[in-house]
Amino acid sequence: MTTRSEDFYPSRLERPTPSFERLDPVVHSTGSDRSEGPLSETELARYERDGFLGFPNFLDQDTVARFRQDLRDYENDSDILRAEGTITEPGKPEIRSVFGVHELSERFDRLTRDPRILAMVHQLLGSDAYIHQSRINFKPGFHGKGFDWHSDFETWHAEDGMPRMRAVSFSIALTDNTPFNGPLMLIPGSHKRFVPCVGRTPEDNYQSSLKKQELGVPNDQDLAQLADQGGIQAPTGPAGSLIIFECNTLHASNANMSPWPRSNLFFVFNSVENQLVEPYCGNKPRPGFLGNRTNTEALQPIGRDDDLRRTG
Repeated sequence: MTTRSEDFYPSRLERPTPSFERLDPVVHSTGSDRSEGPLSETELARYERDGFLGFPNFLDQDTVARFRQDLRDYENDSDILRAEGTITEPGKPEIRSVFGVHELSERFDRLTRDPRILAMVHQLLGSDAYIHQSRINFKPGFHGKGFDWHSDFETWHAEDGMPRMRAVSFSIALTDNTPFNGPLMLIPGSHKRFVPCVGRTPEDNYQSSLKKQELGVPNDQDLAQLADQGGIQAPTGPAGSLIIFECNTLHASNANMSPWPRSNLFFVFNSVENQLVEPYCGNKPRPGFLGNRTNTEALQPIGRDDDLRRTG
């Protein structure tokens, strides 16, 4: 494992520390590389300003239906239910997340190599990339729990050893996202500042934090200030819609009190030039399904869109 390098984003501290401006660019490609990708200059500027982009109907409904069938199969697979990478709702046997799905599903693996997606990743990160983490999130109707406000980068930096802000998340809705079924909420512009968090990280913190995150959560004052400045947006749209968001964008979701479930595919691309080092919190690394340290070679585009529908 690579030795921990200089810590540019100290967190999990003993006492509150003021937030500060990020030290890394938001869009890492420059010159002709910036302009040659599928994202327009207008979209790149919006990503730099807000920290996220939305694309309705990115996947067609036939492909979405096949992923939803995969989801139902996972719910009825006893091996997956018992797997370490399967997280259940607090106090309930219902699935909350299944991690490492790109290694469980050929269809999902092919999606992470979709040429359209990898071209956007390369344009945003300015390099080749690999999958840092993947999962399917479940939020059942009536009692699906929410997710507290957080920056993914803060956790990946402290607990996985991700050195710099050079990663991007892709979230594809498997169900319609409405204002009522606990959609993703984001604070525009929050990615421009790093909010250090307070509290020593216990070993194996992930075993509880994946059910309810209590460490790595920004303080109320910083959250309020950033929300007052940028507002809060909750992109909605039909199943198959895509949200791309920067690794440091603060986000959360409410509990789902509607009768309609909300589920999504989630995968994180990290630059091959931003490989994980020893965790900055000083603990041992989290399991590979949370922070990939082994399969870190550059992903190569594969297949056509039709292959996602045919793969069984």
